[in-house]
Amino acid sequence: MPDFLELYTRYRTVVDQIGINAILALSLAVCLRAGQLALAQAAFMGIGAYVAAITVVTLRWPLAAGTFVAIASAAAVGALLALPVERLRGVFLAIATIGFGEIVRIVAYNLKITGGGDGFNGIPPLLSTPWIYAALLAIGAIFFALRGSRFALAMQTTREDEAASQGVGIDTGRVRVTTLACAGAIAGTAGVLYAFTNFFLTPTDFAFGRMEQILVYCVIGGVTSPLGAVAGATLMTILPEAFRFLRDFREVTNGIVLLAVIVFAPGGIAGLWKR
Repeated sequence: MPDFLELYTRYRTVVDQIGINAILALSLAVCLRAGQLALAQAAFMGIGAYVAAITVVTLRWPLAAGTFVAIASAAAVGALLALPVERLRGVFLAIATIGFGEIVRIVAYNLKITGGGDGFNGIPPLLSTPWIYAALLAIGAIFFALRGSRFALAMQTTREDEAASQGVGIDTGRVRVTTLACAGAIAGTAGVLYAFTNFFLTPTDFAFGRMEQILVYCVIGGVTSPLGAVAGATLMTILPEAFRFLRDFREVTNGIVLLAVIVFAPGGIAGLWKR
């Protein structure tokens, strides 16, 4: 037991990051299951993190109230974002949502209430590892419970053939709005957990580099598989730590793994399981 506690204390940050990254991967997996290459998860995470920090630290709201408002805000922004980009598909949707993420980052950088470029500090450690994995399990349970629901089937049908979906009476616009709202809520949850376990926020925490990492998690895990997304996030969070001895070259391992998956296992980790 002492050895386990020592290991946990030493690698607590990595363990926490695995859980948060897995939640972020699930937020993108929701969009990909509906055929939407919407890359705004880092922005949703930032909205959740900043709203939670401002309401709890600055406005002195209870943690539960601040968390609820933060997640609801990220979900609402996701739903609102879906309206102007509803007609965009593929790379055009990706570019538009990346642009939205940059807008969020620039706004956070220039607002006084967010701390601007100096960052928002003084966030108390109100959450810990059990809260992160409780949230991950809860979100995973919702995915499992809804896997055969009418909405899940509507998402899958919209991804495969949108015209046919509309022909059988599926409101694809509503599916897209709901999907982005759910993605916003999940990423907002990750933002709340990030804020109260890292104690400090800067706009660069939610820049395009974060979104790039989330996309890699899903590609390696399996584009439409929630379980694969979690596995991809876990693998790609552990690898840089395992190869820390490579110093500046340790990030090369991410590219090697990504290339290997694309060439030898296009379906990702989930595709290997299916085989």
